[in-house]
Amino acid sequence: MIELGDRAEGFTFLIRDRDTKFTTMSDGVFMGAGIRILKTPPRTPRANAFAERWIGGLRRGLLDRILIVNARRLRRVLAIYETHFNEHRPHRCLARPPRCEPFPTRSRTISRSSGVTASVG
Repeated sequence: MIELGDRAEGFTFLIRDRDTKFTTMSDGVFMGAGIRILKTPPRTPRANAFAERWIGGLRRGLLDRILIVNARRLRRVLAIYETHFNEHRPHRCLARPPRCEPFPTRSRTISRSSGVTASVG
């Protein structure tokens, strides 16, 4: 909370897991600032998996490769990445990409150096 300073007012929720390192005292600090704490469901190890995968991909694919100099630039870069992630890259759940036209088949002759010829097609 100390590092957040004035920006803490902009936060409404804190989503966290049920790890024992988070105590009621640490929750009280956030609740005192008006931030509502949402805990992941018990015994659901995959509850954060989707968010962690997206954030991990964001870090590896973008943030580790580009220098961000201010918040405005970060928002713009994140918006572009989000559009790319949701619209341009292939997903398993979306329709398959259109198939390429098959190569035209026509008869041709293949000859080997030994003088044997074969017809293909």
